[in-house]
Amino acid sequence: MSVWIAIAATAIGCYLVKLAGLLVPAGTLERPLVQRLSGLLPVALLAALTAQQTFSSGSALAIDARAAGLGAAAIALVLRAPFLVVVAAAVLVTAGVRAIGG
Repeated sequence: MSVWIAIAATAIGCYLVKLAGLLVPAGTLERPLVQRLSGLLPVALLAALTAQQTFSSGSALAIDARAAGLGAAAIALVLRAPFLVVVAAAVLVTAGVRAIGG
């Protein structure tokens, strides 16, 4: 039953966050600082999520095949590869390192 309580709490929390966003005055959203932060915040959150998922194993720090795949994706991005090539490079390098035994 505690799973359903967590689901209900999450649903209510999401609704309240959305409602709070709708109640923000339009003048606040037009400020340059708010506009700049709204453009940068999703990138920062995605980078933090990627780092957390790549370098954690439970509660410990882990450097494994995922880190190699992230490195391959970073190199592909520096070389300005298309998105699908970046993803393919990360997948192939991660799979290759895992197949070798890492």
